[in-house]
Amino acid sequence: MQSKHSSIRRRPRQQGVALFVVIVFVMLSMLLALWASRTSLFNEIIVGNDADYQRAFEAAQALLQDAELDIRGENPDGNPCTGANCRDTIGSAYKIPLETQEVTPLLADLDQQATKCLSGLCTKRAGRQDFWNTSSSTTLAPGETRLADMTQPAVGARYGQYSGAATGSTSAPASPILADRSANDRGGWYWIEVLPYDKSSETSGLIVGGPATDNLLRLNLVPNVAYRITALAYGLKPGTLAVLQQTYVRQMRKD
Repeated sequence: MQSKHSSIRRRPRQQGVALFVVIVFVMLSMLLALWASRTSLFNEIIVGNDADYQRAFEAAQALLQDAELDIRGENPDGNPCTGANCRDTIGSAYKIPLETQEVTPLLADLDQQATKCLSGLCTKRAGRQDFWNTSSSTTLAPGETRLADMTQPAVGARYGQYSGAATGSTSAPASPILADRSANDRGGWYWIEVLPYDKSSETSGLIVGGPATDNLLRLNLVPNVAYRITALAYGLKPGTLAVLQQTYVRQMRKD
């Protein structure tokens, strides 16, 4: 009698290789997506910081122009400054010297100030001149000053403070930086250093365009002073700061 043997077909064991491959691809996709998002965020931060610095830079340029109007005693339209925001009508503000005899008393008064500045006018300080790079922890040499001490209402000058230039309305300011006066470390400031100019330098070869005497750069200054303007503007983002400097001389027309 023959016995029947039933054959049992065994299924192959599942090794899970396909699942492992799928998981690896999912992880790689997630890493690529995370890298792309971080790169996009980083680029957005860079672009935003650059745009904020450009706004501060343009505000500093406007402050330089406003300081020139302050020196000339003009409104933005070129007419003489006769309104409420003019140095000639503000009794507490120091005046731009118009005569030689006014320079020495002005510089003597400014030298008595701790910051060597008052009402946006300054005499040259000793030591480091880049006060905008100082902080509360900066060690100062005699004659030096800190940024926090310079950005004070009685020390520096705001945009339009002595020229009558408008910063725009509160709802839609022409420049949000120049219109911001919510704190001393917001908005923009400028300082005008009154620097005596020695006219003898014109004949000593210091300001010469060539060997001939007619190439001398002759400055018709009354009084004999030059002005160094420092303009500083804070950005809308913390840490953004733009500083510009220029030398300005006001030449008088000869009769």
